[in-house]
Amino acid sequence: MTWSARQYTHFEAERTRPVRDLLQAVDPARRRRVVDVGCGPGNSTEVLTARFPGADITGLDSSPDMIAAAQKRLPDVRFDLADISTWDEPGPYDVILANAVLQWVPDHETLLPRLVGKLADGGCLAIQMPDNLDEPAHRLMRQIAAEDRWAGKLASAAGARAPRLGAAYYYALLKLHAARVDVWLTTYHHVLAGGSDAVVEWFKGSGLRPFLAPLDEAETAAFLA
Repeated sequence: MTWSARQYTHFEAERTRPVRDLLQAVDPARRRRVVDVGCGPGNSTEVLTARFPGADITGLDSSPDMIAAAQKRLPDVRFDLADISTWDEPGPYDVILANAVLQWVPDHETLLPRLVGKLADGGCLAIQMPDNLDEPAHRLMRQIAAEDRWAGKLASAAGARAPRLGAAYYYALLKLHAARVDVWLTTYHHVLAGGSDAVVEWFKGSGLRPFLAPLDEAETAAFLA
């Protein structure tokens, strides 16, 4: 299941808005060492460079295409090819950012405390995850994938994302490891020029990937139709 930086950045302004809002809640004072885990094509890393000028900022991602795009975008920032699940850099970090990535990574009960453990005293773990699995586009992906034509090839596609857990779960988990936990839910309404075709293009860069990865070219066209 590969990522395409070009497809992902098709709607860059809309995809970057949540991380801009998230980082406004992080005090920029004394943030010397910062990391962007799951940095994608560098759009979130670029927000970090603006929010924390002078900080030592690095980015990591498991996709070579994303890392190449991020390095081209920000040639003075260090980017590493790495999987969050096995990332063993001990830190300490003043800020760890995970923007729109942890929904693809399992075992949050273990992962999130491990990330908190990489923080310096007074450090901040800033996470943004989409909470949209019950929205019409996602319901339709699963509905079509369950039809006879697709069920064999796409049996595991709906489970590619980590199970969606509510704010209460994350608060209870993190309050055992953090001095302060702040959780909120924001709904973004994006008006996309192009109608339903634009909605499909949006999700081709994210949620549709596990459904399309097992299909050949003709099957992909049929599924999208």
